[in-house]
Amino acid sequence: MMSEDRLMDIETKLAFQENTIDELNSVVIEQQKEIDRLKNTVAYLLDKMEQVADTRMERAPSNEKPPHY
Repeated sequence: MMSEDRLMDIETKLAFQENTIDELNSVVIEQQKEIDRLKNTVAYLLDKMEQVADTRMERAPSNEKPPHY
């Protein structure tokens, strides 16, 4: 039969592990939120860069010679 001290030790370790898992879960949730924010920011910046590139292409003269000619 398991001694009372041994049972208490196992229960203590289990409680510590449950606490650690809860803390790690919170960290993972916050990291995922940050990843989602960063993905949105990157998508926004890529969209803006494409808009700027499209605008520059529209403004670029297609058949004009460069000024040094």
